Amino acid sequence: MRLPEELVAGLGSIRIVPVHGGDTARAYRLDTSNGPVFLKTHPHPQPLMFEREARGLRALRQAAPASLHIPEVLAVSQRGILMEWIDEGHRCPGSDARLGEGLAELHTRPAQGFGGLDGDNIGFLGSVEVNMAPASSWPEFFLERRLRPLINRAVAEAGLPVEALRLLDVLEPRLGELCGPPEPPSLVHGDLWAGNRLVDASGENWLVDPVAYHAHRESDLAMMQLFGGFGDATFAAYQQVHPLADGWQQRVPWYQLAPLLVHVIIFGGGYVDAVMSRLRALG
Repeated sequence: MRLPEELVAGLGSIRIVPVHGGDTARAYRLDTSNGPVFLKTHPHPQPLMFEREARGLRALRQAAPASLHIPEVLAVSQRGILMEWIDEGHRCPGSDARLGEGLAELHTRPAQGFGGLDGDNIGFLGSVEVNMAPASSWPEFFLERRLRPLINRAVAEAGLPVEALRLLDVLEPRLGELCGPPEPPSLVHGDLWAGNRLVDASGENWLVDPVAYHAHRESDLAMMQLFGGFGDATFAAYQQVHPLADGWQQRVPWYQLAPLLVHVIIFGGGYVDAVMSRLRALG
């Protein structure tokens, strides 16, 4: 694949090495005369996909405490994004606790309303476009910007049973209970599974590939538990810094519906059963 000239021109690349970089993009380590950099690109990107990723990284980098690292965006275009390189290592004693503390501090930063950054009305979870338009409350946002559009698309395109629409209608009167006690919006990562957390050679935590927006912070915590990979020390440390409301564990299946629906749309398969089992259990 031809690399985006607007991103690599002038770098003085010595060597280009393909690396792992996600399910929807191609990634490379570029060894340059000034050191290594990371390039992610896509042959047919959605409009503004990389620009929105860059905006999320910059917002997180500005808001995150010193103990939680976000890679610097060096350049971005419609076809890709260029970032600082992270030398990956292994967790050391304290890595998980520092992650929990740093994420809790990030979630305390004030945000204006529920929705996209700086008026963005569109975001991307993987290759799936999602609605980031502001809403007057978090329950309204989660229902009308996340669950209902994703369920409609999954029914129409990916084999999700029509019963899912009925089950969502049954749950709608309980939105306040399902979403938990009202909280001010937080700046969240938005796609915080274990693959989007890196640990560098010194044991420090980095967050990558965000779908950053202003949301209820429990959505990040629920995503962290969907596929595992985060130690108990992470959640214990989070609770010490920024305690979660009572019953947050019981709300995890509700908040996992959105990422599971995205997986239904992209992959289908067993994710259909995972969505339906949660909807039935919640009802």
